[in-house]
Amino acid sequence: MRVFLLTGAGISADSGLDTYRDAGGLWEGRSFEEVATPEAWREAPESVWRFYQARRAQLAEVEPNAAHAALARLEREGAALGVEVTLVTQNVDSLHQRAGSAPLAMHGELELLRCERCGVAVRDRESLEPARFVACAACGHGRLRPGVVWFGEVPLHLPVIERALARCTHFLCIGTSGAVHPAAGFLAYARAAGAHTWVQALAPPDNLHPADRFVQGRAVEAVPGLVDELLSEARASGSVSS
Repeated sequence: MRVFLLTGAGISADSGLDTYRDAGGLWEGRSFEEVATPEAWREAPESVWRFYQARRAQLAEVEPNAAHAALARLEREGAALGVEVTLVTQNVDSLHQRAGSAPLAMHGELELLRCERCGVAVRDRESLEPARFVACAACGHGRLRPGVVWFGEVPLHLPVIERALARCTHFLCIGTSGAVHPAAGFLAYARAAGAHTWVQALAPPDNLHPADRFVQGRAVEAVPGLVDELLSEARASGSVSS
């Protein structure tokens, strides 16, 4: 059994984090052009920095929930059963990591800051002042940028993700809108490759297909049961990942 997990904002909503994009297409009252593009960083870095510093500070107020813990359990217990698990997240909040998982964070992480001059990335949980940039300790550049992938930039880990998608036997999508590419296309890719496809969300996402099993509800309530199902199937089949 080879399981591909894709998570979005819905899994972190139960930890108290906003899903960021509201019904009007705005992010906390601001368009994405104002806060989440390289152009915004070049033209108004102070405004972008304050926005991300506020989001970084919020991380100290939240904890991983039962859905994060269940996926970490799937990785841990699945490994003993020969289950190959690839966890890819669109989230930048690091809650999967804090729950014990090792996800491919395709949109980066808020806890990371990156130097645009020398490329060094540092994990920083302490420098949260909204009005003060953080300088690069490696090369002395005056400001590190948020370690997230902005619109117009290439997501991370795509070659590894594509290989895992092509090989997966089970695909579980959790808490995504199905509207943000390239991740929105992963479900169709896995379905076309013959994987069993499960979609869990509060409401049907944009990319849902009749062939997908849709599990409606909150991630914190639904995901532990889905993980139990996957582990039960692995035990019954004597799962082999080759």
